[in-house]
Amino acid sequence: MPRAPRAVPTWLAHPLRWQRLPVPWAAVVRGALCAGPLLAAGLATGHPAAGVLAGLGSMLAGVNDRPGTRRRGIVHIGLPALASAFGMLMGATLQTVGAGWWVVPALFAVGFVSGAGSVAGPVRSNAGMQMLASTILGAGMPLSGAPWLKALYLLAGCLWLLLLRLVFHPPRPAGGPLSGERAAVATVFDALADALDAVGGPGAEAARRRLTAALDRADEALRLRRLLRRRPSPGERLLAERLAAATALCEASVALLWEARPLPARVAEGPRRFAEALRTGRPPGRLSAPETSSPARGAFDRALLDAAVVFARTEPVDAAGADGGPAVISGAVRPEERESGDQRGSGAQREPEDQRTPGERRESEDQRVPEERRESEDQRVPEERRESGGQLTSGDRLKPGEPRKLRSEAPPVRRGRSMFGPAGRDYGLRVGLCIAVSAAVALALRAEHWYWLPATATFLVKPDLGPLFSRTVNRFAGTVAGVLVFAAAGAVLDGWWWPALVAGAGGALLPFATRHFALQTVAITLMVLSFVHVSGDPQAALERIVDTSAACALVLVVGHLPRLADPRRRVGHKVTAALRATETYLGEVLRTEPGHDRGERLVRRRAAYRALGEARAAAETAAAELVAARGRNPDWLTVVTAAERIVDAATACAVRLDHGARRPTPQEARRLCEALTAMADALEDPGRPGPPALAAQIPPVPGCATLTDVAAELEHLRGFAGAA
Repeated sequence: MPRAPRAVPTWLAHPLRWQRLPVPWAAVVRGALCAGPLLAAGLATGHPAAGVLAGLGSMLAGVNDRPGTRRRGIVHIGLPALASAFGMLMGATLQTVGAGWWVVPALFAVGFVSGAGSVAGPVRSNAGMQMLASTILGAGMPLSGAPWLKALYLLAGCLWLLLLRLVFHPPRPAGGPLSGERAAVATVFDALADALDAVGGPGAEAARRRLTAALDRADEALRLRRLLRRRPSPGERLLAERLAAATALCEASVALLWEARPLPARVAEGPRRFAEALRTGRPPGRLSAPETSSPARGAFDRALLDAAVVFARTEPVDAAGADGGPAVISGAVRPEERESGDQRGSGAQREPEDQRTPGERRESEDQRVPEERRESEDQRVPEERRESGGQLTSGDRLKPGEPRKLRSEAPPVRRGRSMFGPAGRDYGLRVGLCIAVSAAVALALRAEHWYWLPATATFLVKPDLGPLFSRTVNRFAGTVAGVLVFAAAGAVLDGWWWPALVAGAGGALLPFATRHFALQTVAITLMVLSFVHVSGDPQAALERIVDTSAACALVLVVGHLPRLADPRRRVGHKVTAALRATETYLGEVLRTEPGHDRGERLVRRRAAYRALGEARAAAETAAAELVAARGRNPDWLTVVTAAERIVDAATACAVRLDHGARRPTPQEARRLCEALTAMADALEDPGRPGPPALAAQIPPVPGCATLTDVAAELEHLRGFAGAA
């Protein structure tokens, strides 16, 4: 009998994964005009050190040159550029004072800060990594010049690429100055149409995750405009209202995904028309006829008609939008601006308080403080609700018309997200220890060119960049390929200009190389070897292979030490935060009566999906790690998937409750929320005895299929939390 083929382990298959992405031609042009021309300019003017440092700065900035709006580029390139310049200043200062072996503890400190920044988000994580790399290169590369001048040259190279990004940008379509933001919102409608096409099929959950990622990017694009402008323009507010319409459509589409009934092709035609209208500036045209075959389908068609009304307008309604705050939800308007309001909206959309007499308004002002105090008590954090017994009674529900301040985002759970929290300390310890060990070994073996080992470790050991084994294998393969290409170019080409030509080729390859880490390593190796060749070390190419091999071996050994390789410490805090955000959203759904402003519910749903997206990324990385203690950890991906299905079912429940479905009793709602909170507590602190809610079986909710699904997923999660 033939044996069934054995599946390839994830940690072994991960190095071969390749991302399918469009070619960013504008970024390719920018890359070709950065490192190579800057290095050539330095050589031609007799200032090779300035050319090397400026080219190095443009290379570091090119790593962060990803597709997006202009403002996104300013943030994602500008902040790491400042960190790189500061790192160069520190490293060059260490070289100037002749630190010697004192450079090891200094790099440990910088590496600890860099690693701890991994929990603070991708932009600050990249800034920390490039600060560490610049510190190492500044302390090791033999370049002339004062420390402040080296930092200035490096910053100039970063700013040169940023300037090219602002100049060499794809032509603006009919959208005008908001073209990038319009494209981001249009991508949301495209992803929504793809998700509707996938309803009832095996790819439905993956399509919903792509839709969530598109919403995150569009939300970021609109929020970044707030960095450079105090009040949003009418165009921004109108675009924010259209994104809010997409958010409402997404809620209804998630309910359709939960129903898992294949939809006619015409259902996805409406979102595609909206996407085309955003890109071209033309009206979306006629939409398909509405249908009320199910509550989710009826909610989707009503949201589609509301979106058509928003797209028919050429001016925004008001600062808050027509739905009680879509502009706030989408990030174009701050919550306090909604409080003050933009009173230029039409009378039909104004709040009733605007029509009252001055005496009535003063009476209402006198009553505002007690109402807000009751509101703050209803919105206590989960920990306070647990201390009071977790009671979720009928008095906790928000009645129709009851006021509530709308926050720009749901109160996130920050446990473990601090740079110096448990996860930040572990990340910092891993990076700092790997960098210090590699620097000490390099100083002992080859003191004159010691910087290559810790510089190589810098791009490998960051826990949030991918599985350590996969990055190590790809780093070694890419370095070998880059060295061979550089050696071949040196054998064929001659003259002072050929290193600049190779650096230009590497810069042009870098934006395309984001598909695979090995290819990205080839591009970086070509540029770095060009810089080292100009700096006075023309025979360094073959030595880089030996140094890279040693660095990869050190990182694999140190990075897999028991404490540093425990996925629970690296993933558990994100999964716990995702479960708490899920509990917050579920409580909001069960607490809010029909007819109440649903803006807060949409905000909390977005916060839950965002936390789940971060947890899934961390769980997928942990699943591809080469760790010996895998059996002692929960299946994090299964936990995250169950939590995603809970949010999906809760969204479908919210839609059904809006359409008059039977509401759960306070006891049923409390039981579900307490069970989810107990599971988050058990995963966060496995040593603490489990609460009674964790041991009790979770029965289905009679007469409510959506909450019965929630109970089933909670029962599925209970086994993992108990095992934890």
